[in-house]
Amino acid sequence: MGYKLVIFDWDGTVMDTVPKIVNTINLVADQYAIPRESEQRTKSIIGLSLEKALATLFPAQAYRSAELADAYKVIYRDVDTTPTELFCGVEAVLKQLTESGIKIAIATGKSRQGLNRLLSGSGLQKYFQVTRTADEAQSKPHPDMLHQVLVELGVAAKDAVMIGDTTIDMEMASNAGVDAIGVTFGVATREELQPFSPVQIVDEFEQLLTYLT
Repeated sequence: MGYKLVIFDWDGTVMDTVPKIVNTINLVADQYAIPRESEQRTKSIIGLSLEKALATLFPAQAYRSAELADAYKVIYRDVDTTPTELFCGVEAVLKQLTESGIKIAIATGKSRQGLNRLLSGSGLQKYFQVTRTADEAQSKPHPDMLHQVLVELGVAAKDAVMIGDTTIDMEMASNAGVDAIGVTFGVATREELQPFSPVQIVDEFEQLLTYLT
């Protein structure tokens, strides 16, 4: 489609972290004697900045969302052992996009520390010209994160596309005037993504190349 810039979400799009996020949130709830929410409800807040996500999921605990977020970070890093891996084909796709001269960026609800740790561990940092996290921008679905990436790379909204697995990603792209491609191997189903009018929805990461190169 002639895009000059591809912006990826991280959780549930590049890396299969959704089960670990859900389990970590459940462990936070247990630690504070908060009733666990359903898996579907818990997944629905993935993509928001951490404090906003926890306040949305547990509104009665919103007054201590910062405390819950701190507990989440410790449990995610040091306690929960749920494995996380890149989705199949991720590095091959990033490599081909780079070789095609397409710029690549990240827009994620993760913290800067969390993203940097995973970028370093995965060896993918070399592919991304710009990364934005919830620490540097307003929480999704506000378009601030995408606007910052577009300005820094000097790319017009019409020449960029957002790749994400949540309705929050789709809404952010729409708010920024950027095309979106949904993926079904993270949080949202095809049926949940479709109302946001993504230009495509794919079921495997490698299928992205059909629409990006």
